[in-house]
Amino acid sequence: MTATTRQDWSERAAALAIEGRCFIDGSYCAARDLRSFDKNSPLDGRKLAAIARGSADDIDRAVAAARRVFSAGHWSRMAPVQRKRILIRFADLLESHAQELALLETLDMGKPIAHALATDVPGAANAIRWSAEAIDKVYGEVAATAEDQLGLVTREAVGVVGVIVPWNFPLLMASWKLGPALACGNSVVLKPSERSPLTAIRIAALACEAGIPEGVLNVVPGFGAEAGDALSRHMDVDAIAFTGSTGVAKRLMVASGQSNLKRVWTEAGGKSPNIVFADAPDLSAAATSAASAIAYNQGQVCTAGSRLLVQESVREEFLEHLRVALATWAPNDALDPASRYGAMVDAQHLESVQGYIASGLEEGARLVAGTGEGKGCYLAPVVFDGVRNDMRIAREEIFGAVLSVISFGNTEEAVAIANDTPYGLAAALWTSSLSRAHQVARALRAGSVWVNQYSGGDMTAPFGGFKQSGNGRDRSLHAFDKYTELKATWIRL
Repeated sequence: MTATTRQDWSERAAALAIEGRCFIDGSYCAARDLRSFDKNSPLDGRKLAAIARGSADDIDRAVAAARRVFSAGHWSRMAPVQRKRILIRFADLLESHAQELALLETLDMGKPIAHALATDVPGAANAIRWSAEAIDKVYGEVAATAEDQLGLVTREAVGVVGVIVPWNFPLLMASWKLGPALACGNSVVLKPSERSPLTAIRIAALACEAGIPEGVLNVVPGFGAEAGDALSRHMDVDAIAFTGSTGVAKRLMVASGQSNLKRVWTEAGGKSPNIVFADAPDLSAAATSAASAIAYNQGQVCTAGSRLLVQESVREEFLEHLRVALATWAPNDALDPASRYGAMVDAQHLESVQGYIASGLEEGARLVAGTGEGKGCYLAPVVFDGVRNDMRIAREEIFGAVLSVISFGNTEEAVAIANDTPYGLAAALWTSSLSRAHQVARALRAGSVWVNQYSGGDMTAPFGGFKQSGNGRDRSLHAFDKYTELKATWIRL
């Protein structure tokens, strides 16, 4: 049955059988010490499943399975065209299970079912399929050598990759990493966030169904300080691919230095500026986009446009457009297909966001939209005006729909404010001037810059940040660099 109404989704949710165990070496299993933790839904507090609380022992089991199959070559030495075919079947299975996976995402972390169904699941399938299609088209090199030498530059899978993903886009972020990691021939141990582990656990079985050999993809749920730390320090893990907070990214790099110097690729936090110049081609459209940039996924987005820089001469007019646009992002039952704004991931995170709202008021910012009061795990978007760039709400990643409006006078001031942040993940600007668009985009210290839109790009463009927003890139052919080693082979002729 295809769900189309809120009642349909509720009935499917009630009947859904949810798996919470580890997936190691091709089968589901409890944590070795039999510990588990309850996963409750932010929608209504219901218990969804008992989730295996993975420990260092479970990470050891998963890494051993991953290493064994990698060394055996069942996947790592398979012809790229064969890996491509299997991964495309995996992508097809994600699509054929779209309603189940979307429902798991919504129940698990609170996003609207319409977004999970339209964006997260097809985006994940596309990421897997895109990397699969690319892998048999990635060539090596022949070095420019003397005529009695042949120099070959080839790529080899790095080995066992630990993948640690966040709770805000659980399936999509996992797929951005699983696609290239698996396509290159690596084995993977995936550690999902304890706040949203359900789709990661589910897709492991789908990967095996598609034909990925047992042991190539393992999933160990659990807490960061336990399973995550064990994975980051494991002496037989060759690389870590991570998306999450800057604080955790730093700890992963320390763990690498204290263990086997494994490669650590991080996509971390952001405090992205969204700059509106007075000559923006359409202030109403820019305001609509600004509302979406802070409210989408309840503001739980690393690239959220959380600092709105508006040129002083149009600030009042723009704020009025913004209030109108934000009114369409009212909290609503996430299982309602008409909802575009769901629940925060849990009560603990809601409390953290509310703490930032209190901080903004204490530091003198003016609350011009929203109240900061939540019901359950639902919290309407909040807008602060009169924000200084040295306030906490303008400096720290809140990871909620809390927007800081900062005024500026000229282009130089806008760029200075935009770059005055430890982060550098994304930025946007709105202008009718082609010269300003190019000059400001070049001056902004960010991995992605959007002009007259907020958010953009697809699998063909790299995604990642400058400064403390991390290193390495997801998406595009550049992502393959993270999961391969370059080997130079010299042959005397």
